[in-house]
Amino acid sequence: MVYQLLREQPLISRPQYSICFQKHKLGRGHRDKVQQFMAITGSSEKVAIQALKASDWIPEGAIDLFYNQQIRSLPDTRHLEELYQGYKDQYTDMIMADGITSLCTDLQVDPDDIVMLVLSWHMKAATMCEFSKQEFFVGLQTLGVDSIDKLRERIPYLRTELKDEQKFREIYNFAFNWAKEKGQKSLALDTAIGMWQLLFAEKQWPLVDQWCQFLQARHNKAISKDTWSQLLEFAKMVDPSLSNYDAEGAWPYLIDEFVEYLTENGLIHRSS
Repeated sequence: MVYQLLREQPLISRPQYSICFQKHKLGRGHRDKVQQFMAITGSSEKVAIQALKASDWIPEGAIDLFYNQQIRSLPDTRHLEELYQGYKDQYTDMIMADGITSLCTDLQVDPDDIVMLVLSWHMKAATMCEFSKQEFFVGLQTLGVDSIDKLRERIPYLRTELKDEQKFREIYNFAFNWAKEKGQKSLALDTAIGMWQLLFAEKQWPLVDQWCQFLQARHNKAISKDTWSQLLEFAKMVDPSLSNYDAEGAWPYLIDEFVEYLTENGLIHRSS
């Protein structure tokens, strides 16, 4: 219903918002989205702009944030700027590995903790061990925090998101592009194994160790995106005993070879 209103709501006359739009240097498309957001939510132009920025200018996402109470008290961008500057690399306008290590120390979490993957997912981070200023701002605005103490308080919430089936799937799929090297289409095997061990420690897939052993013994090559995404479907749909595995199914060849490896090495006993 809200989204239907968003599409149908007539635009508010522009003159009364001209000062705000000039201040933020918004283009025509963004101005229209701000007007629509304000008309539906009754919010101020400041909240509208911040909500839309936090959702990459996707109106539906901005409205979700607003009605989920995450956007009504958006953090002050001045506080976010101060926080960002405290972790930013001195040579580039990015938070790099050293800055992320410092961030982890302040959050009292290990850099290898899966919660940092979830945080990176909220930030829509393009690359592991890097946060751009925009990514950092988007992530913290989405979470509704503007200080280390507030972000630390959100850590338990980030962990609960891994228990949500849909969110886990999104985080899992996000991890492939996030973890691979820039310019590469595939994910390095060692990195893929590390990510699978991290993710399936949460999802508790019983065959993860055998899968990683199989890859190291038989494959020893980079992992394609198709294999990455299909493995989650395999882990979800196929019983660990392989009792419902269909050899005629449309699984990637690597997964079929894995099943053969398990059977040949007596690592699992399939019922006939």
